[in-house]
Parts: sequence; structure tokens; C-alpha cells
Amino acid sequence: MPTQSRRERAREERRDLILRTARELAESDGWDAVTTRRLADAVDYSQPVLYGHFKNMNAIADAIAVQGIVELTDVLRAARETGGLHALAQAYLDYAAEHPAVYEAMFVRPTELEFGSTESPAALKAAFDEFLAAVEPHAGADVETLAEVLWSALHGQATLNRTNRLRPNQRRARAALLVDLLTR
Repeated sequence: MPTQSRRERAREERRDLILRTARELAESDGWDAVTTRRLADAVDYSQPVLYGHFKNMNAIADAIAVQGIVELTDVLRAARETGGLHALAQAYLDYAAEHPAVYEAMFVRPTELEFGSTESPAALKAAFDEFLAAVEPHAGADVETLAEVLWSALHGQATLNRTNRLRPNQRRARAALLVDLLTR
């Protein structure tokens, strides 16, 4: 029995190393630079070992996306609990700016993760629950749609901010105006 748990721990440690290294590579060089060959070299395991943990690079990106969504949920919850909807909006944009590759894995790259359904992973539902909790005091009958509008508008801002399509000195003002418009 102890041997099995030691094997499981070693497997989990390898999985964590693969994800941590892929995330670091993506953050420093972009997702195009994260290949199984480069990742295998960086973690000092063979490509078959990577495939023993993940089906392909998309599966690695999806696992990083779920990790990021868990992190983002914690950030959104803390912001909402201390500063309400305005703080949540700013926290979302800050997370996207501080973790661009993770944000891309979460919400830009093609994914097999299912959003907005009963099959969605619990982490995705928990993140959306933070949007629901933030907009609920301001919503009429359709809280979910208002939460989706907020999320999609913040996503648009995050994406446009990242690609330098909007005036950088107006980032906070845009988020505040969005929240004000949605809560009138």
C-alpha cells in the first residue's frame, strides 16, 4: 500500500511539474512556443511521459485553464466581498493583464472545456457564480444574462487591453463606466 501512494504522489508531482513548466513557457514565450518536445526537454522527461499524463497540448492548456479559473475565482470572490461589483470588474481585468497566457488558455484558445452547461467542471461554475453574486443586487429578473453581459464585456476589454487596441490610461475608467451602465 505505501508503494502505491508513493507512486501516486510521484505521478501527481510529475503532472504538476508539467503544468507549471508549460505555464511558465507560455507566459514567457507564448503558447506557440509550448510544444511537447520543448516541454519534455524542460521537465527532463520523455514525450511519452507527457502523453502518459495528457492526451495532447490542448489537454495541457485546458488543465492550466482550469487552474487559472480556480485562481480567478478566488480573486473575484475576494474583490466582490471587499469592494462589490466595481472591485470585481477591476480584479478581473487585473488578473487578465497579470497572467496573459493563462487568461488566453482560459478564454481565448480553442478548448474542450464545456462552459455554461450541466457538464461544466465545478471550477467553471464557481467562477460564474462570482459574477452572479456580484450582479444579483442590480439585476431584474434575468440575473444570469446580466452576469453573461458583464463577463463578456470585461472579456472584450481584457482582450482589447492586451492587444493595445484601447487607451491604456483609461482601463479603470472603462471598467467603472461599464459597471455603472449595467447597474442603472
